[in-house]
Amino acid sequence: MDIFSYQFFINALIGIAIISIASAIIGTYIVTRRLVSISGGVTHACFGGLGLGYFLGISPVAMAALFAVGSSLLVETMSTRWRVREDSAIAVVWALGMAIGVIFVFMTPGYVPELTSFLFGNILTISNSDIALFAVYTLALIAFFAIYFRKIVAVAFDRDFATISGLPVKFISTVMTVMIALCIVLTIKLVGIMLLMSMLSLPQMIAENFFSRLKSIMFASVSISLIGSVAGLMLSLAIDVPCSALIVAVFAVMYVISKITSVWLKKS
Repeated sequence: MDIFSYQFFINALIGIAIISIASAIIGTYIVTRRLVSISGGVTHACFGGLGLGYFLGISPVAMAALFAVGSSLLVETMSTRWRVREDSAIAVVWALGMAIGVIFVFMTPGYVPELTSFLFGNILTISNSDIALFAVYTLALIAFFAIYFRKIVAVAFDRDFATISGLPVKFISTVMTVMIALCIVLTIKLVGIMLLMSMLSLPQMIAENFFSRLKSIMFASVSISLIGSVAGLMLSLAIDVPCSALIVAVFAVMYVISKITSVWLKKS
């Protein structure tokens, strides 16, 4: 219990709680619209922004945010306007982002020690300013969902029908694309580029084993994300292994248990 007297651990708990809520909400939209692959492309494109930020000596997170938003909008434009297959557009953005990142990291003088935390995550380095940024983003995300929830549901489940119905599909899609990109950038420091995909998909996959309505899936995902993230953090203290990897491992175990339970409930 002495660990609760350390400010860095309190910051980690607060940060992980806020990001769990945001990633669960965003992840529900991602899984519903089958955008998990796009999230992977944007996640790896962020590496280009990180490398450029280190090379120019400016905030790597800010540059990663620009790359994330730009790459996500580029994928959206290539697939809707330029008639490029979505998986091909994602592959281009994915490869180009990683290539740019590797080039600029190589060109940056000296060693880049912070790069490991962005690749693999380090929740214990979250600062008060990070928490404030996470909180502002999460509040903005919740407010947007509260105002446009029905329209977001329509766009998520049937974009063509939403367009015919006269709903602002382009506006909703663009805002959600930007929100996804920002969530990815903010969450990189939590679990890292390598493990972020699981954070945005596994809680929703667990919830889908028991619920079918988007609102129910979203609330369940928030609870699952909070429980799994805090459990992973506490386990990392007990067995002294990286927190981000344990969080994903906990989610994976929870998914297997939930799948077995849902199958058993359906049979009984």
